[in-house]
Amino acid sequence: MSAATGTVSKLFSSSSFPFSFPFPLSPKKTSLSLLSSHNPPISFLSSLSFPKLTPLKSSANTTQHFEEEEVEEEEEYIVSETEIDEYESEIDIEDLEKEAKLAVKELSTSLSRQLTIEDDTDEKRESRKQKRKKATSKDIPDHLLPKVAIVGRPNVGKSALFNRLVGGNRAIVVDEPGVTRDRLYGRSFWGEHEFMVVDTGGVVTVSKSQANVMEDLAISTTIGMDGIPLASREAAVARMPSMIEKQATAAVEESSVIIFLVDGQAGLTAADVEIADWLRRNYSNKCIILAVNKCESPRKGIMQASEFWSLGFSPLPISAISGTGTGELLDLVCSRLGKVEGPENLNEEETYIPAIAIVGRPNVGKSSILNALVGEDRTIVSPISGTTRDAIDTEFVGPDGQKFLLIDTAGIRRRAAVASSGSVTEALSVNRAFRGIRRSDVVALVIEAMACITEQDYRIAERIEKEGKGCLIVVNKWDTIPNKNQQTATYYEQDVREKLRLLHWAPIVYSTAIAGHNVEKIIVAASTVEKERSRRLGTSILNQVVREALAFKPPPRTRGGKRGRVYYCTQAAIRPPTFVFFVNDSNLFPETYRRYMEKQLRSDAGFSGTPIRLLWRSRRKMEKDEVKGATRPQFNLTPGSGKLAVAT
Repeated sequence: MSAATGTVSKLFSSSSFPFSFPFPLSPKKTSLSLLSSHNPPISFLSSLSFPKLTPLKSSANTTQHFEEEEVEEEEEYIVSETEIDEYESEIDIEDLEKEAKLAVKELSTSLSRQLTIEDDTDEKRESRKQKRKKATSKDIPDHLLPKVAIVGRPNVGKSALFNRLVGGNRAIVVDEPGVTRDRLYGRSFWGEHEFMVVDTGGVVTVSKSQANVMEDLAISTTIGMDGIPLASREAAVARMPSMIEKQATAAVEESSVIIFLVDGQAGLTAADVEIADWLRRNYSNKCIILAVNKCESPRKGIMQASEFWSLGFSPLPISAISGTGTGELLDLVCSRLGKVEGPENLNEEETYIPAIAIVGRPNVGKSSILNALVGEDRTIVSPISGTTRDAIDTEFVGPDGQKFLLIDTAGIRRRAAVASSGSVTEALSVNRAFRGIRRSDVVALVIEAMACITEQDYRIAERIEKEGKGCLIVVNKWDTIPNKNQQTATYYEQDVREKLRLLHWAPIVYSTAIAGHNVEKIIVAASTVEKERSRRLGTSILNQVVREALAFKPPPRTRGGKRGRVYYCTQAAIRPPTFVFFVNDSNLFPETYRRYMEKQLRSDAGFSGTPIRLLWRSRRKMEKDEVKGATRPQFNLTPGSGKLAVAT
């Protein structure tokens, strides 16, 4: 009897079972109770046969019969899964871990092919230069690097030169004036020098009339202005040129070197003369370099640049598109810059700065949130829809000293609306917004309180979830909700959760950016989300959570009687947390059960504010190769060893 008891105890122990019971399990008591309740012969282990019970008429006996039948079915399931055999083999956990990482890499490659951005090809062209830049970079923080500002009148090629200097396709370049409005920063290097390049909007002189200014900056007074009163519309349009000039002035004041860019093909204009006088009068203490752009031909370039000697600066012919003369320009820039030594002994954790992208539909208050966080007019805020065009990067230090990179993006409209407008600038702005989501670690999805959730908000949320980014939902303009009470936020959250089921795990922050109410909670929530996104669970804790989830709700059986079994689980990646389940057959785990497993992982292990990915890997091929003669092997983690024992 003791031998049988020991054998049954071994069969029903937690180490040989795919999941643990939700209650304390004593192997000795369990085996004795099972044997006493059914009274089977000791030889049942070899025959694997169970006596059939006949139904009884009395209700008490019927209840007892059903209970005995359930226990008997469980015995049949367990014993059949662990047939008595002397065969044992071992499988290295390192092989499973390598396969898990391979599965994550395959998933990442697959998702990157699906989530394509239209002008990603331009980034691939600059990949060699970017790699060379990373190899020579000293990891000096952006705020310690000297700055070089590019200024000039509209449509002289400032953004094209910016892209040439920083490498890539950061700034939007379209053959129309007034595309760039905010300050755009990018790192550049030349030789042993590294510096920040600042792209600015076109400086418009005050001598021009209001109509000519609107024409030079291509400011629309109709597109995206629906629902805005006429007086507010005219006031916003009238303030736009001064706002652009204010951003350009801020860039010039913080820079050590100023590149004054003019158009060699258009020749000398009155606007160039006025900008030159403005620079000479206010910034004579700074280094000012006059660059004549659009001089593709070296011979003609000298002739084109000759007429700009009257501005009082030495002209240098260049071509931002072809790169002609940019080497001489960079030599001249670096000769006026001092070398900057970065801090020593920077490890990866200190150099890693989480990026927070602020995205949403147009006119929901994204730029207002950025300005409220940094405490200055970093970007232009206007009721004009589509004011922000480029993705604006800004470094920010939180209350606890944590550094963040804030990315303000353009409003994302529906693809059909963008196509119908025929605006190339808006299409490129939307691409920059999607690129900002891809570059970020956490995305702040901003929605307008009165508008609540729209179909476009759902599409943006879908993109965030597919990209695997952490997310928090910011309900802006909360002060516009009338007659608020204690239950208003509760009802509003229910509505948001119902319409954005994809982001059921995302925290919600209510704010009023213009008044500065609760904007600090956005950073606090984003910091928490980033920590959850970077968290890694221990393998033992993870497998314990999985075992408890399996015990509470086993995988469903198929019509043929097959049931899915989980052998081993590991967290193969972070950002986002990715878990790989090694199972007997991934097809035996339906989508509903996979969602249940994700829900259990969240309830037991957290991961608030971040998507988690579950990958299911079948091990049938390994079973046939490694465990010949045994059916449905079951992996058990052996304590204190780095290998998995296969109990058969």
